[in-house]
Amino acid sequence: MPWWHSGSSADARAARSLGGRYHRDMDTKLLELLVCPVTKGPLNFDRERQELLSRSARLAYPVRNGIPILLENEARTLSDEEIAKLAAERPPL
Repeated sequence: MPWWHSGSSADARAARSLGGRYHRDMDTKLLELLVCPVTKGPLNFDRERQELLSRSARLAYPVRNGIPILLENEARTLSDEEIAKLAAERPPL
């Protein structure tokens, strides 16, 4: 069962009403708690690509079926262009 589903009938109704795409938008509270496993820095969620992006590690972690895969060996390296775009969207802390 995905992390976003508690098993309640309300969750099931919500998932059906959203066409089964319930996981497309990550819970913002969960996103605030998750950090890059390599640098412990913040992550940005890319809805279109379903990835969690770590500017500090220059890695993009996949989100599969609503489950964040925070394993370095599963991540892809971010390009210089992607890093620049992230920097423009979210200034350094």
